[in-house]
Amino acid sequence: MSHSGKPVIESNNRLRDSLTSDINKPDFRELDLGSPVSPLRSEPRGLTTTTTTTSSSSSSSSGSVTGRIRHAPVTGRSGSVTGSQSGSRSDSVTSNSQQPLISSSATSPSSAAANVLPTGNICPSGKIQITGMTQSRSRSDVLGSGTGTYGHGSIMRGGGGSSVSPAKPISTRQALSSPVTVGGSSRSSSDPEEVKRVGNEMYKKGLFSEALKLYDKAIALSPTNAAYRSNRAAALTGLARIGEAVKECEEALRLDPNYGRAHHRLGLLLIRLGQVDSARKHLCLLGKPSDPMELRKLEAVEKHMSKCADARKLGDWKAALMEADATIVSGADFSPHLGMCKVEALLKLHRLDDAQSNLLEVPKAEPFPAHCSFSGIACEAYTYFVKAQIEMALGRFENAVMAAEKASKIDPRSNEVAMLHNTVTLVARARVRGNDLYKSERYTEASSAYAEGLRLDPCNAILYCNRAACWFKLGMWERSVEDCNQALRFQPRYTKPLLRRAACNNKMERWAAVVSDYEALRKELPHDKEVAESLFHAQVALKKSRGEEVLNMEFGGEVEEVYSREQFKAAMNLPGVSVIHFSTVSDHQCKQLSPFVDSLCTRYPSIHFLKVDIDKCPSIGNAENVRVVPTVKIYKNGTRVKEIVCPSREVLEYSVRHYSG
Repeated sequence: MSHSGKPVIESNNRLRDSLTSDINKPDFRELDLGSPVSPLRSEPRGLTTTTTTTSSSSSSSSGSVTGRIRHAPVTGRSGSVTGSQSGSRSDSVTSNSQQPLISSSATSPSSAAANVLPTGNICPSGKIQITGMTQSRSRSDVLGSGTGTYGHGSIMRGGGGSSVSPAKPISTRQALSSPVTVGGSSRSSSDPEEVKRVGNEMYKKGLFSEALKLYDKAIALSPTNAAYRSNRAAALTGLARIGEAVKECEEALRLDPNYGRAHHRLGLLLIRLGQVDSARKHLCLLGKPSDPMELRKLEAVEKHMSKCADARKLGDWKAALMEADATIVSGADFSPHLGMCKVEALLKLHRLDDAQSNLLEVPKAEPFPAHCSFSGIACEAYTYFVKAQIEMALGRFENAVMAAEKASKIDPRSNEVAMLHNTVTLVARARVRGNDLYKSERYTEASSAYAEGLRLDPCNAILYCNRAACWFKLGMWERSVEDCNQALRFQPRYTKPLLRRAACNNKMERWAAVVSDYEALRKELPHDKEVAESLFHAQVALKKSRGEEVLNMEFGGEVEEVYSREQFKAAMNLPGVSVIHFSTVSDHQCKQLSPFVDSLCTRYPSIHFLKVDIDKCPSIGNAENVRVVPTVKIYKNGTRVKEIVCPSREVLEYSVRHYSG
């Protein structure tokens, strides 16, 4: 066959054929056209068969075909196989027969199909014939029946075809012939196609880790086989190791740049990573993708990602968050930079808790894909860029500086990264200087240092809270409250500014505000006794400021047990709120609720808590018409305001909190 252009046509045909294959599965039916290992097996005695062998003349090819016994010749999908084509591959040549491989017996010349014999095919005489060249060998190369692995077949030197001895395998291949373990059993194989076949079986069963091990072994046996690399990428994808899968596809294409299936698989992986430009190059090698759904997915991801980047540049963080979610839903479900964009948007919207939780859910693509950028920043640098902002918001300034430095090293040409690095460094220095001055009791100078940091980072709740502490020490309660309000604006659940604001309001005798702050703190710190005690004293002070009578109120009281009707009547006439728990010792629900009532007594010290055992005091139960236990009644200034039969813990605490104000 001439070299006048037909190899290029066949290469395009191969690429087109492979692009139409099922990309969500490994390359199950793809055989190796250039593997250095293709052991031949002996034929059972007495069996006469027709043999078809296909091999490649180029060592750069990424696969090999192992000849197998056929009862009829097999022709590939793309027609005749050109032996002179360098790096050729046939995605359609396969063997479904489980018969032994090519034997040493001679075959009939009339039984071989001419259109499947590439250059270097094995002639019926047992000799190697090179098409287009004058054969100058002085001795014949005869197919052997042993397990030697020499080049593209088990070829042994000898004079005749009837009397041959097995060839010895080379030492490197012998070292790689470790047992293949499947389902607890072991089988020894040095045939990479056999290893790949078993790996494909594991993949079909969803055993991706086992399939990966087998593909690794096949690659060790045949390192230049692009199909094995592509199959390994499929197994890695099943294990959600997307970054590694991309690297395997890239390696497959390095071995065989025209390998369509690897291009297709890589394109789909890049869509998931949000790298639409690179994905388009691989999916549209021959024009539009063969599957219209893939093109629509690519265009949807591209559209939403562009809108997301534009919204981010404009500072429209709500739109950026919405478009980031839309891009992920469209198909970029494993994109680290889209996940980090959501985190940044939530942070800018002052939803720090949501930003932290989303940060834990950002996909990790390791190794990080190269040549990826988002909104003008290298994707890997953008990850550290956002982490630096999170660390700043949490007050971990040293960590923020390190993250910003990493971002700057990865993308030194980004102005946005450089500006953040500079800002984070200066803010961290201002904070350290302010802390040192505060410790030295130089509160005015410390407040100035914190103010310097706030000029650079005007949304930093930590710096506002620190400056509020300076104002408190200087007796400037109003200014301290203002800074606490700013800190809580950016971090609503930040407890330190709540404590400081409550302390300032206490100094100014704003008891309603103090009670409100301590109630908010009690929600965040429900088991903090100091907060509970402070709330108790604030509630007492509030009652006194309103002119209400306050008698026998002590913090840390216990649930009072009632033994007589006179004791019960006296308790009902106490000012304020009283909660009575009616129960019996034998009732299981009462036993479960009693410890919770005890805890409420500690957490709501301004309320009187009482318990009545209706078995011991049936007269009280009858007078109060209690027929089912547990029952809880709430009285306020001697008047019943609430009755709950068999209350849940949530309902009971809600009612107690409602009437405690």
